Amino acid sequence: MQWRVAVDDEETTAIFEPGARDAQAVFVCAHGAGGHREDRGMVRLAAVLRPRGLDLVRFNFLYRENGSGRPDPMPRLKRCLEAVVSRTRKELGPRRLIIGGRSMGGRAASMLAADGMACDALLLLAYPLHPAGKPEQLRDAHLPQIKVPVLCFNGTRDPLCRRDLMENALASVRAPWEMHWLEGADHSFHVPKSSGRTDADVLEEVGDASQRWLARR
Repeated sequence: MQWRVAVDDEETTAIFEPGARDAQAVFVCAHGAGGHREDRGMVRLAAVLRPRGLDLVRFNFLYRENGSGRPDPMPRLKRCLEAVVSRTRKELGPRRLIIGGRSMGGRAASMLAADGMACDALLLLAYPLHPAGKPEQLRDAHLPQIKVPVLCFNGTRDPLCRRDLMENALASVRAPWEMHWLEGADHSFHVPKSSGRTDADVLEEVGDASQRWLARR
């Protein structure tokens, strides 16, 4: 199912993909800065989450819908995600709604949740705590304002999320935040051959951990 979603005076596209018959929630999943709704990472992520209890909504931020590779400013990203969430509620009437996504998209979702936008949980993948090589520029100021449960996946080799800095940032977060570290994975959840694992193995780990988290919710 595909929708045209109005955002300000423009439109973007979103697609709904039902998951397993006994799906526990609808997940509105935003793409990362260099990605789009149909990029390989998003498609593979949907493929492991849908059988494990999540219906999926994927969409393009406006800059991608317009054919640009330059991300919009954060307020515009947030308005786009907010419009897609609103349309999802109207179309599907989900019993439980989870928002989040990859990297920049997950950050936008976390900022909306911190602003108080209604949702039942956050699912964040490769949260970009700081720019690569600039660990002093932390993107954590809004995290303590999040009130809903969070499941966050980051790789232990992610140059945008130093583990010690993330753990320090989470010390001031009171929401139920579950941090899942993917051993040997980078920002794209890629692992080297020397790890003895494949990228598919990492995504299966993401899927299994997400399923357990959903069951506890």
